[in-house]
Amino acid sequence: MTQNRPQYSHSRLSSFENCPQKFAYRYIHKIESEQESIEAFVGKRVHEILERLYHHVGRYGKPPSLAQIHERFRQDWLAAWHDQVEIVKREFDVAHYQQLGERCLENYYRRHYPFDADETVGIEQMVQFPLDEAGEYRIRGIIDRVVRRGPGHYEIHDYKTGGYLPPRKRIDADRQLALYQIGLSQRYPDAEAFELVWHYLAHNRTLRSTRTPEQLQALRDETIAQIDRIEATTEFPARTGPLCRWCEYRGICPTQREASAGDPEAAPPPPLGTSARQLPLL
Repeated sequence: MTQNRPQYSHSRLSSFENCPQKFAYRYIHKIESEQESIEAFVGKRVHEILERLYHHVGRYGKPPSLAQIHERFRQDWLAAWHDQVEIVKREFDVAHYQQLGERCLENYYRRHYPFDADETVGIEQMVQFPLDEAGEYRIRGIIDRVVRRGPGHYEIHDYKTGGYLPPRKRIDADRQLALYQIGLSQRYPDAEAFELVWHYLAHNRTLRSTRTPEQLQALRDETIAQIDRIEATTEFPARTGPLCRWCEYRGICPTQREASAGDPEAAPPPPLGTSARQLPLL
């Protein structure tokens, strides 16, 4: 058994797949950054409000009003705002993103009101579980919401605030919620069926998918093999692409400095921990 093997998350695995160098900065060298993309900022605020909404429903038996939802979102936005929030898409301003968050919440609220169609059994639920019988390969994650639709029937819900709406084949191959299903099947022994549910809030769309036992076993095997590849890796080169614009390590990444030097019109990447654009509070 490998000693001191870290727990892996979907984010940790994806970081290595998208850019090994970013993986090394974050998980090996443990370089921290105060920089935060506006997209991540919006996502956190929306998730926080939906978490509070369901706690409110559980406590009082009814939801708060939509006006209360909007007001709390605006209060939380102001309280959480900091000068390291960066807008990469310069054609948009802070007001655009705040309105995006409000629209995501309103779409969800109107679609699911009065929030009595199912039973919430977990909100921001932490899962930690092994992929193998020996317990060497462990996964962890936080599930936005777990639902019991009926006896033995569970749903795993995930909120998305971004503008990308994936095609069906991407949903049916999604790793994150399928891994969570493996973990929850160990937690809920009465579970007979799981459905994976994504709420694409900006589009007001809900997408659903299921996994067979054979698909889940294949996912276990693939994830274990990927962890082995990561732990056998000794060099972590940068992998450039569109996501580089949003990377919090642009300020120390050699490839981004080279790209800026070769393009006189390109804005230089910000130093680590600073924002390329200082934005006022709303």
